[in-house]
Amino acid sequence: MDARFGYTILYVDDVETSLGFYERAFGLVRRMLDDEKNYGELESGATRLAFAANSFVSQMLPIEIAPSGAQQPAPPCELGMVTQNVDAAFRQALAAGASAVKSPETKPWGQIVGYVRDPNGFLVEICSELP
Repeated sequence: MDARFGYTILYVDDVETSLGFYERAFGLVRRMLDDEKNYGELESGATRLAFAANSFVSQMLPIEIAPSGAQQPAPPCELGMVTQNVDAAFRQALAAGASAVKSPETKPWGQIVGYVRDPNGFLVEICSELP
């Protein structure tokens, strides 16, 4: 089997706003946004971070999707953003509209880790490389 992990798609109410947040918060570069603004992607290294509009996804899939949103419980997953300066990235994410969950701290294994929620309610781990 020749499979590789290519991208993650988060279902959101506003694709363009979500792209803008990750551009401002983490410096990711927009790869594309379709004309109807139902789908967009950001370059994020070897994989892409993508967003699809809830209204678009609900037309394509025959299952109910849990809503995203800052007032919803955090989904049972997290995005990991790796950086050399966790404190600065944490502050930049907050300035871009994230909500603080846990300030950066050094873990017993030497990694620095902090947590925010993006405006859609997704949990984002901001961390240094594992030593």
